[in-house]
Amino acid sequence: MRLTVMGREIMKKILISLAVLALTATGVQAGPEEDRMAFVKYYKAKFPSVPDKEYANGVYAIDPVGRENWEAIEEFPPYEPFIDAGKEMWEKPFANGKGYKDCFPDGPAIQHHYPNWDKKQKMVMTLPLALNQCREANGEKPLKYKKGPINNILSYIAFQSRGQVVNVKVPMDDPGAVAAYEEGKKFYFTRRGQLNFSCASCHLQNTGLKVRTEILSPSVGHVTNWPVYRSKWGTVGTLHRRFSGCNNNIRAKALKAQGRQYRNLEYFLSYLSNGQEFNGPGARK
Repeated sequence: MRLTVMGREIMKKILISLAVLALTATGVQAGPEEDRMAFVKYYKAKFPSVPDKEYANGVYAIDPVGRENWEAIEEFPPYEPFIDAGKEMWEKPFANGKGYKDCFPDGPAIQHHYPNWDKKQKMVMTLPLALNQCREANGEKPLKYKKGPINNILSYIAFQSRGQVVNVKVPMDDPGAVAAYEEGKKFYFTRRGQLNFSCASCHLQNTGLKVRTEILSPSVGHVTNWPVYRSKWGTVGTLHRRFSGCNNNIRAKALKAQGRQYRNLEYFLSYLSNGQEFNGPGARK
């Protein structure tokens, strides 16, 4: 994208504000809403023709060629069998006669409730973690967090939740919630691995550019379409599986799925996507 002199000046100012956000990830806090608006302004300046709601479509908001291929794939979605399998899981009782419906009485369209700050447990609660806590409370074994049946029930819930809006809250009167958000923000801006990249290196600083043949997507909208069927995987996978893959790509150590650091990163990224519609499960390359 070519910018006018005025456009470059606007971009420079926004980049300065984002640099301040990176510094405050380890120092004085900027509020979550200030963070979100800085990201939104940055992407608006970089992609002025992209409507706000389009960011829910991830990279296909800014990649017209890739979008054509994606829309063709969506004619016969490869994730449909996983939705059907997830519906069976939702409706099948546990050995004790109870089921997911007892844990989530307002379900299955419950994706808009997550992630959230669980004041009682003093931690960020994600949907996969809540599903496994439901299972364990009813005498069932927990599901693995990257591959397998967890993706079936997440696909069903995501499909039922389409059209709901991301509305993550960070209670500013709760030091634990603020600390979790700030840790997720710090993780996003911290460089790591042999390549010395951060999340921001690809999805903020170089958004819209290519790594090999892949266009780097904006961070706003990153959480809206999970779980995702990736052609590379040949199956559906979770958001935390993708986090691990990103760490592996930059030759950093992949962390435990649903561990504190990845949950806090999800909390931060989800707040950035407030106002975007959930449209999972998705299909990606």
